[in-house]
Amino acid sequence: MKIKKVINNNILCVVDSRGCELIVTGRGIGFGRHRGETIGEDAVERSYRMEDKGAQKNLRELVEKIPTEHLDLTQELIADIRQQIPQKLNESLLITLADHISFAIERKNSGVEFSNPLKGSIMAYYPTEYQLGQRCLKAVKERFGIDLHEDEAAFIALHIVNAELNTNMSEMYDITRLIEDVTCMVEYFYGRHFERESLDFNRFAVHLRYFAQRLFQGKMLEDQQEEHDVLFRQLIMRNCSDHYKCAQCIGQYVKNTWKKDLSQEELTYLTIHLKRINLQGEN
Repeated sequence: MKIKKVINNNILCVVDSRGCELIVTGRGIGFGRHRGETIGEDAVERSYRMEDKGAQKNLRELVEKIPTEHLDLTQELIADIRQQIPQKLNESLLITLADHISFAIERKNSGVEFSNPLKGSIMAYYPTEYQLGQRCLKAVKERFGIDLHEDEAAFIALHIVNAELNTNMSEMYDITRLIEDVTCMVEYFYGRHFERESLDFNRFAVHLRYFAQRLFQGKMLEDQQEEHDVLFRQLIMRNCSDHYKCAQCIGQYVKNTWKKDLSQEELTYLTIHLKRINLQGEN
């Protein structure tokens, strides 16, 4: 491997035999080294590489700013997260999560802590990711002896969901707001409070998550014009009339708030999920 940049005594930016850039770490690996020199793989303890060139550049900039041990722990945490999350995670999670954890530790050491106003919603709508966030906090405490505020678990959960949905944090807040608003609207429509920990509600929240993702990324389901598709939509509208009315209310909210129109296909699937979660009847 050829050295492209000496970041510090323990981190190098190198290019391998295929011309791919990597970040490599190892105790003293950069001491006395210079650009253009070669280094053997036996000196490398850990390596980091992004498939996307832009992400690789961001990673290179990040490792210049945060302690190596924060990056190392994050890589271990992501390995654990991947075992718990069936969806493919965006590779940039290493960057965003390492940056967040390092900054959270820095803030904690400075006596500054942030509260997360969306914590309750995140716990309800992203329970698996929130639990993984808690595990991350436990790992930070075990590794560094730093007890981060529990609200950090909610922030970490959003980073994980971002990686699942390929979104950014701003869009993630919009998605969470939409889920919260729609949930309140559904509860008002049916005059009941849904148990947030129930399997049915979890399925509904997951549907809303991907519904919101499609909405904000301009990838909503299109209306299929085949005869059996049209008949299926008509059947749902007729046999699940009350649930369809609720779906229409959601569609009106989306139009008023986000200036987007829902397709009949989206309304149909919303109706199906509303029927599934509702406990009052089969209308």
